[in-house]
Amino acid sequence: MCFSATASFVAGGALTAVGVATIKKTKRKAELPFATIPLLFGIQQIIEGIVWISFSNPTLNVISTYAYSMFSHVLWPIFIPVAILLLEKDPARKKILHVLAGIGLAVGIFLFYFILANGVTARTVNNSIAYISSHLYLPLILTLYVLATCVSFFISSSKTLNVIGIVMSSSFFIAGLFFNETFISVWCFFAAVLSIIIYWYFRRNYANPQIGRDYLN
Repeated sequence: MCFSATASFVAGGALTAVGVATIKKTKRKAELPFATIPLLFGIQQIIEGIVWISFSNPTLNVISTYAYSMFSHVLWPIFIPVAILLLEKDPARKKILHVLAGIGLAVGIFLFYFILANGVTARTVNNSIAYISSHLYLPLILTLYVLATCVSFFISSSKTLNVIGIVMSSSFFIAGLFFNETFISVWCFFAAVLSIIIYWYFRRNYANPQIGRDYLN
């Protein structure tokens, strides 16, 4: 997250608490991956807090930078389409989500390989953290990354998830336009905040089964 170590730790702690509460709202095993998204974002933000305080400790900086990159570069393009796929009931939409999950897997493996092969570094730029890993910014890879992480929300039958997709896509362009060097950190912050909606999604659907149920049974 941008701004400071304190902001990252506070956001991480809040998201972790929301994540635990979200998981408790689930009723089916298929819901668990999607429900864990806020918790995972919380862990990611805590890791970035460690990145902030690690610049005077090279070993800790390397470990925390790689750990953060495993979330931002590798986990999300694989995890998000799969989590949405497990919720989906419509056969046609499931087929599309299978394709997006395959794309996400390919992107995650590609970035994982090049992070290990070429490395990734972190530095502060204008009160934010820039993660230097050029392969993510290849036009094709970035396009496929967005397909997996953003477009999957649009394919979902859930109107709530569609809204998340709209806001995530908008935040992608805002982060790219105004925070070019620190794009990953800023966009992940936006996505982390959005993940709180997932708690509301489960609470709303299970609090009143007759109102607003997207496809949870």
